[in-house]
Amino acid sequence: MKPLIYGLITGILFGFLLQRAHVIRYDMQLGALRLKNMTIVKFMLSHIIVAMIGIHLLSDLGLITFSVRTTILGSAIAGGLIFGLGWGLIGYCPGTSIAAIAEGRMDAFWGILGMITGAAIFAEIFPYLQDNIMSWGDFGKITLSQLFGLNHWIIIILFAIGSLILFKWFEKRGL
Repeated sequence: MKPLIYGLITGILFGFLLQRAHVIRYDMQLGALRLKNMTIVKFMLSHIIVAMIGIHLLSDLGLITFSVRTTILGSAIAGGLIFGLGWGLIGYCPGTSIAAIAEGRMDAFWGILGMITGAAIFAEIFPYLQDNIMSWGDFGKITLSQLFGLNHWIIIILFAIGSLILFKWFEKRGL
């Protein structure tokens, strides 16, 4: 029960931050899709860095067990294309659509309906996908630190530095 409570609390906090950063606004979403406003990219990269640090720190301290999912290129590419198509059509990604509904924006309902429909279709065709797309490019359970033979903290630091350089470049360009 505790992990569910923790998930609920962090989900509410994340939704609050989405709302406060205004990244659930349609104009922000459209700006990101048109590569004219990188606020959403900066917001997400910031959260990824914080999550990388938090998860690895908790794992190193022995407070959590770090479980790596299998890296399968076929499913990642197919899922990314479907995600991008849905974001482009509706103007919301899954997280921002739920936050937009909470804010009273009923246009996001169509995105949530699409997610539910997509999940139902996925469940029906899963056996076919498992033998095909979900087996293409199976690299097993591998992390970037394992791939490059580096300590995970080096990867995190390089990712953080790269993100900061990208943020600076965005700011110089007014993005």
